[in-house]
Amino acid sequence: MTKILTGKVIRADKSKKTVTVETEFLRPHPLYKKLVKKNKKILAHLDDKEVVVGNIVRIGETRPLSKRKHFKILEVIR
Repeated sequence: MTKILTGKVIRADKSKKTVTVETEFLRPHPLYKKLVKKNKKILAHLDDKEVVVGNIVRIGETRPLSKRKHFKILEVIR
């Protein structure tokens, strides 16, 4: 089963076919059990879609494309 995540593009100008997407999720604190916001930066492959910094995108897991890149942009939401 492949993971499908939603996040915000925070870097899109460093390389041609790679963007950095920041996903935000909630995790309970180990001791106090309060929900805490966590962020994760994920490298995603960009095919032929126009993406700029600030876009909200949906990414899906795929085979490893490089050392750190194993997600692909499925659609641009906004």
